[in-house]
Amino acid sequence: MILCFSGTGNSRYVAQLLSERLGDEVVMLDRELYDSPILHTGDRLIWVYPIYSWGTPPVVRSVMTRLKTDRDDTHHFMVATCGDDIGDAASMWRRDMARRHWNAVGAYSVIMPNTYTLMKGFDVDSPEVAARKVADATARVDTIARAITAGVRTDDCTRGKWAWFKTAIIYRWFVAHDMSPKPFHATDSCTGCGTCARTCPLDNITMRDGMPHWGDTCALCLGCYHSCPCHAVAYGKATRDKGQKTIL
Repeated sequence: MILCFSGTGNSRYVAQLLSERLGDEVVMLDRELYDSPILHTGDRLIWVYPIYSWGTPPVVRSVMTRLKTDRDDTHHFMVATCGDDIGDAASMWRRDMARRHWNAVGAYSVIMPNTYTLMKGFDVDSPEVAARKVADATARVDTIARAITAGVRTDDCTRGKWAWFKTAIIYRWFVAHDMSPKPFHATDSCTGCGTCARTCPLDNITMRDGMPHWGDTCALCLGCYHSCPCHAVAYGKATRDKGQKTIL
């Protein structure tokens, strides 16, 4: 089984490629699964999700903590998507697995188009760079699928520089101080189409009086921002003059 969390489509795309190669079913981490995390996992469970500030998204870690499975001998794998590198996120995943006494086998990363736009200096890739990353991902997933099939016990990830510092320090600061949904709002360009609400994997956006309103169960996945056909979703002033990624 492939358990996938995805907001902008990068991780869903990778999960679907893995499914085609391995024959494993893809189960999306949505609001229903988040509220009642129960799975019949089978002999392997592949966790596919995007990297948040060089760590595992809190929404995914929450499910890892609470997930009820029907087997204790399941082999677990991590396949994380990232714009550039994942820092020491593989070690974080292994520690979370160890807390559940789960068998963490292999951890892998796949470089995909950048989607984070909520801080100064962060923006989407150019169309040319994004297209190249998506094209390169196919061969990368082929390699990962072969390793998963063989049960290779490894951490095959792009860690980047200062990996420990990024994950141990910056990730903790990011989660504690920079994940509030409160800055989200719709600009005057909003037409009330509801695309943002339909895109939200946690059903955190409701439409009232023709305008979207963000609740507290926000994964900060930016699916709402990147899916808006009018580019009307904003996060305070941080997204001013920032680009959008085409949802895969």
